[in-house]
Amino acid sequence: MQERVAAISSTLNRYPDREFTALRNLLADYLSGVLRREGRPTALQAPVPSSISPDMIWAANGSNEVLFHILQAYAGPGRSALGFGPSYSMHPLIAQSTGADWIEVPRGADFAITVDHAVDAVRTHSPDVVFLCTPNNPTGNSTPLEVIEAVYDATDGIVIVDEAYAEFAGPDFRTALSLLPGRPRLVVSRTMSKAFAFAGARLGYAAADPGLVDGLRLVRMPYHLSSLTQAAAEAALAHPDSLLAGVQELSRQRDRMVAGLREHGFDVVASDANFVLFRGVADPALLWTRLVEKGVLIRDVGIPGSLRVNAGTDAETTAFLTAMAEILSTHPDTLGRSPQ
Repeated sequence: MQERVAAISSTLNRYPDREFTALRNLLADYLSGVLRREGRPTALQAPVPSSISPDMIWAANGSNEVLFHILQAYAGPGRSALGFGPSYSMHPLIAQSTGADWIEVPRGADFAITVDHAVDAVRTHSPDVVFLCTPNNPTGNSTPLEVIEAVYDATDGIVIVDEAYAEFAGPDFRTALSLLPGRPRLVVSRTMSKAFAFAGARLGYAAADPGLVDGLRLVRMPYHLSSLTQAAAEAALAHPDSLLAGVQELSRQRDRMVAGLREHGFDVVASDANFVLFRGVADPALLWTRLVEKGVLIRDVGIPGSLRVNAGTDAETTAFLTAMAEILSTHPDTLGRSPQ
């Protein structure tokens, strides 16, 4: 990667390729590989694409900018966007920043979205844009393809499926990329920040119908992707297996934490992401503080009685589980399970 970035240093006096042609081709190849590895979902009757073509690809400086472009083009004043909460906190902020109204519909039990619940929400509110985050941030659970299909069929608006954490998902996860044929209003967004450990380079991308992608050219800033960003991302995508090698280990550490937390009696949400949300915490603020005192930092994501912990190294998992055991042994009443 360093060699690729260094190689373009002599050309930085020139503007970058505003169509990011080489990067677009590599992103299309990568997503085509995702589809080939996954195969055809047995529940689907519609044709599944064998590949993603370059004209279906959009990219920007992080997935937030990708989503911002979509909302700029297809939302805005007098329009609305709908999401199922709790979910990614930037979705409402991005929608509202374009002047669109935000509608939040609560998720059901265990933070799930069912077909009936989703369709009823979409038909009731008639949004211009619908967000579905799968695996969901901050809960980690995934949404079945039949829910995404039903939402698409129930609305005339844009449906955005945010798959930022898809690479961490288990074998039962099915990407919404397989739903793209015949659905010109469907967008599947992803990022290189998570599984590729590429957050500092800021590269998000999406796949959609070429006509929808063409509309995003109207709202982007000129030369929005720098030559350095493009070169770094191209180098990463030329060797995806090596950069994604850490995904399996992070997933293993996630599963270790799930098992450990359940042994302590916490209610752990099944996670397809690189983090775990656990419920039943009597005093989240106090538990968070006690963990910090032991050198362990996790997140309070604002869900009552819950905390979220990210997967890391084997040593970090051990430190977290050890700290939890010590705290719960000395403060069982204060920091144990709370009523659900």
